Amino acid sequence: MSHIKRIVPHILVILGFIIASLAYFTPVLSGKMLYQNDIKLYEGMAKQQKDHRASTGEETYWNNSAFGGMPTYQIGARFPHDYMDKLDRLIRFLPRPADYLFLYLTCFYILMLVMRVPWKIAILGALAFGFSAYLIIIIGVGHNSKAHAIAYFPLVLSGILLVFQKRYIVGFLLTAIAMGLEIQANHYQMTYYLGLLTLVMGIVYFIDAFKKKEIPHFFKSVGILVVAVAFGLATNATTLLSTSEYVDTSIRGKNLLADEGATSSEKNGLDYEYITQYSYGKLESLNLFVPKLMGLGRASDLGTDSKFYQEILALGHSVKQTEYYASNTFLYWGAQPFVEAPPYLGITVVFLALLGLLLIKGRLRWWLLAGMILSLTLSWGKNLEFLTRFFIDYVPLYNKFRAVSSIQVILELLIPIAAVLGIHSFFNDKISFEERKKKFLIAIGTFGGLCLIFWLFGGSLFSFKSPSELQLAIEQPAIFDAIKEDRITIMKSDSLRSLLFIILIGGVLWFTLKKKVSENIALIGIGLLILIDLVAVDKRSVNDEGFISKREYKNYFQATAVDKEILKDKSYYRVLDQARGFNNSHTNYFFNSINGYTAVRPRKMEDLYFGHIAKGNLEVINMLNVKYVIQQNKDRKLEVQQNPSANGAAWFVEKLQFVNGYKEEFESLNTIDTKKTAVIRKDFQKDLEGYKLVKDSVSTAAISKTLPDHLAYNVYAANPGFLVFSETYYKDGWNAYIDGEIQTIYPVNYMLRGLKVPAGKHNIEFKFEPKVVQTGSAITLTSSIILLILIIGALFFQYKKTGSLLSLSQVDK
Repeated sequence: MSHIKRIVPHILVILGFIIASLAYFTPVLSGKMLYQNDIKLYEGMAKQQKDHRASTGEETYWNNSAFGGMPTYQIGARFPHDYMDKLDRLIRFLPRPADYLFLYLTCFYILMLVMRVPWKIAILGALAFGFSAYLIIIIGVGHNSKAHAIAYFPLVLSGILLVFQKRYIVGFLLTAIAMGLEIQANHYQMTYYLGLLTLVMGIVYFIDAFKKKEIPHFFKSVGILVVAVAFGLATNATTLLSTSEYVDTSIRGKNLLADEGATSSEKNGLDYEYITQYSYGKLESLNLFVPKLMGLGRASDLGTDSKFYQEILALGHSVKQTEYYASNTFLYWGAQPFVEAPPYLGITVVFLALLGLLLIKGRLRWWLLAGMILSLTLSWGKNLEFLTRFFIDYVPLYNKFRAVSSIQVILELLIPIAAVLGIHSFFNDKISFEERKKKFLIAIGTFGGLCLIFWLFGGSLFSFKSPSELQLAIEQPAIFDAIKEDRITIMKSDSLRSLLFIILIGGVLWFTLKKKVSENIALIGIGLLILIDLVAVDKRSVNDEGFISKREYKNYFQATAVDKEILKDKSYYRVLDQARGFNNSHTNYFFNSINGYTAVRPRKMEDLYFGHIAKGNLEVINMLNVKYVIQQNKDRKLEVQQNPSANGAAWFVEKLQFVNGYKEEFESLNTIDTKKTAVIRKDFQKDLEGYKLVKDSVSTAAISKTLPDHLAYNVYAANPGFLVFSETYYKDGWNAYIDGEIQTIYPVNYMLRGLKVPAGKHNIEFKFEPKVVQTGSAITLTSSIILLILIIGALFFQYKKTGSLLSLSQVDK
């Protein structure tokens, strides 16, 4: 009975988190959906595989609708024996996106309990983490996998800390399960950042163990964690192995066209400019506690009282035009090209975090502080070039990820942890009154003083000019000055707002220190201030207005008049959408296309698009079987042009042109007639040496089956020939069969497939049969069974030792 009484508060807390999650995203209760632009783009990409799954009941691991063809591994593939996915779906039982907020709150609450924080204070930490502006913003824009991965950060840390607390069994099991869920979330950039944090923690813990002469315990703990992480990885083996296989052919892999003088990073990952395009400004760091210090990322409605409105009206624009401009003005003036909204951590939370760092001691302070510094400085990217270049050039895998500002997710985790420890320490009578008072005054003086300075003198401290506005300031100084005045106004307004919150939370703590207010009343007051502070800012970006009905959501995928015209053609072809640009997924929803939208798009198609297609190389368009091109006419309306010279699904060529390397193969596409000549690297010359191919007018190739992962052709060759297919060459998984016998597939024309075809009538088939799925599934099943046995064994051991299953942590006491 005592065990049940102990868990009742936690059950009530979880119920409270459910209510809070649904309360913030109330429209989900009436069946509405949050409009998430990135998810809309994903829906276009995933349409073909979902249709295939629905019509056949089988999973396809190849998507032929995007980028000329690519694996589905990173666009929603479902793998056999993926039990972590089933567990994850069980945990995320609330309607989306309330499920992600619930996950934020619950996982962080568990972490606080593991860190021996009383449950009442742990609630405040969960609220500070879950309602952090950045974590809400990424849900709003549709970065679901990012939110998903971040939500499991605290759970992974919980397992690690349990092991170092010598609670080896429960720590091992929680780490293995949490790591499995983390990998299953499928955002490796976020998981990588978590890995950097654990590395920092490991270094600090090693130094501490050395000082305390506890090296054996440290290495024992590390060994246990390595095995636990291995189980987490193994239960996601199919996902990891398939991703590892695909990554080399994506933009995250080798740059096949890199010049000899390129750096190792540029040859084997993303280039420096692409990685650092979204670099957080040093000054921009101040909006972690003053939300609109650098304006809002999205368009703002300045109103008719704004300086900008008055200036535009004075220039002679109509009232209607002026109102439109004033309601759609971007006030962001930071260092990045664009942000949806500032990653506000909450002045209340940041203040409490500083208080925590001042009050707590030992290894906990140092790994929190080191993690914060690393996260913040790396987020500056090209604004702290020496550090960024060092990580890109020397730290493994760092050059595989872009948007370096994203590493601030570590701050999003560590600041709330420090804040909770600040509250816990402040209420700890074991720390002297004088020390608590001193540290409190330092913290409140620091942030209160900064906010006061920004409010009183901020207008003269900053330029309020973004790097992209230099020309505007020169050519139209009156308009820029008006925008600047409005920026100053909102910066001062939010500085005053932050100052008021500092005064309020400082008052609560001061009266608690003076024993004028009870701890419970103080916790309620602090909790309300944290919620009011964060939710008010969250609602500026993600609110009920962002929800739409399911019918409205489906309307985003309505076929246009141009789409309907193309759909009349039932033959096999591809569509090039030049009107919407390379990175769009509208065409993927309806057609096989060379466009698409994913952060891991195939490198070869990107090379072909920007190196040939965008420059008007018709031969490349022809060889990709692009029969229709969508463009904008002079009236900015969509129109379609048919390409009568498309090569079709497959064609016999007259000759093979052997070249040295990928770059020469790529450049040869500028000069060849793709209907007559196929370019192939000399790597395959020996295999084709002596092969006589004859092109004649009677040889034919017609496609007869067009499933995403199974293509078939009826072929007649009067003489031995070489057949080129308008399909992406992907060496891992595709098998070619001529009359049932497996054949060698040759990579030609930089991106396509070629086959040697003997004389006669043949049935040619391409089947996508990836061994990586079979191998990964076997590992996943085996490791999942072993992990289940270990969990059952631990529960049995717990029951035998304590007579209860409710307190697993007691096993190691």
